[in-house]
Amino acid sequence: MIHAAGLLGSHPPLPGFLHALAPILNHYGYLAVALIVGIESFGPPLPGETIIIAASIYAGAGTLDIAAVFAIAFAAAVAGDNIGYLIGRYGGRRLVDRYGRYVGATPERFGKAEKFFVRFGGRIVIVARFVEGLRQLNGIIAGTTGMRWPKFVLCNLFGALLWVGVWTVAGYEAGDHIQPIVDAARYIAYAVVGLLIVAVGVYFARRRRRGADTVLSDNEVAPVER
Repeated sequence: MIHAAGLLGSHPPLPGFLHALAPILNHYGYLAVALIVGIESFGPPLPGETIIIAASIYAGAGTLDIAAVFAIAFAAAVAGDNIGYLIGRYGGRRLVDRYGRYVGATPERFGKAEKFFVRFGGRIVIVARFVEGLRQLNGIIAGTTGMRWPKFVLCNLFGALLWVGVWTVAGYEAGDHIQPIVDAARYIAYAVVGLLIVAVGVYFARRRRRGADTVLSDNEVAPVER
């Protein structure tokens, strides 16, 4: 007989930051992965990344199948982001401004995130998968900023493939030694975002300076010929 979480048998212990997910994963198995990853991908701050890692640790211990964990998480991530895109595209900023605060997306935070998308486009869709906060709002922001759907789908597929692939492999191979890997990955992700912030600042500073130089040049008075 097959248990909801996989094959009958004892479940491996999960490290501290994953321990709270054990009861959910033990009871619902693959369904927990699908629902948490899918719902997180269009706004609510659920532990999508951690459920993938926990399920992959179970797979490494033989409780779940790693191919199934990967396929379900990948499909859920892509589907959830596309739901988010539709929300942003057809609900627009009006919907975000009205309900965004319930998922931590205040108008100020959302506005800043939109600037990144406008400047970097598809690259942010890919990187956002690894950044808490951006991951949940990824699709919605792509919709509100008017990113073309085919471009979003392509970048979303690639980002989801990388994100799910990294964490399924890491959880499967590292087991209960996953914590240092998670810490390092989050540090790298935030460092990348920090570099993008600096790049945006430099870009707009140069644009303002060029604009100011152009105004000064236009206002120069030609010398009077004698």
